[in-house]
Amino acid sequence: MAERKTSSRRRLTPDDWADAALAAIADGGLAAVAVEPLAARLGTTKGSFYWHFSNREALLEAALARWEARTTTAVIDEIVNATDDPASQLRRLIIRVSRMAEVDRVGPALLATAAHPAVARAVERVTRARVGLIVTALAQLGFAPSEAQSRALLAYSAYLGHTQLAHSAPRLLPSTVDIRRAYLTHVLHTLTTP
Repeated sequence: MAERKTSSRRRLTPDDWADAALAAIADGGLAAVAVEPLAARLGTTKGSFYWHFSNREALLEAALARWEARTTTAVIDEIVNATDDPASQLRRLIIRVSRMAEVDRVGPALLATAAHPAVARAVERVTRARVGLIVTALAQLGFAPSEAQSRALLAYSAYLGHTQLAHSAPRLLPSTVDIRRAYLTHVLHTLTTP
């Protein structure tokens, strides 16, 4: 009886393709999401791609959903589940996202191509969810709705600026633990002081 050969290579999943697309976006922007180079990166054929996705846009949607889940949904769940105290939520959020901004290369690449319809939809969902968390925490601290909205937009604008600095001029950001802690404390104080 002939012995069956088993492949040591595991089957690729849609998430594998989405992760490869996100890595491509980080490396070369939205234009880098192309089936053949991604297949080569994954060590497979285009046939594997078409087994999971009907076209490049379907892959892009899956990649954007994965990015949203990792960088927004999971982070918001982590912050909200950690504590009910809105000041603590804001502190945790500021610490978490400032670190994330320094390593996330996908977010800045997506912002650079936000005119693409799928990217625009994802960026808007992410922005609304992120700003919404800040508005909620500030409202719970006693700020009027319009003031909470204004401060949340200011906080999110600061986050976007921090992200840009982290990728374009990282030496301008606080480098030691003590200076970073003081900087983040100042950000939180500015955000929450009436």
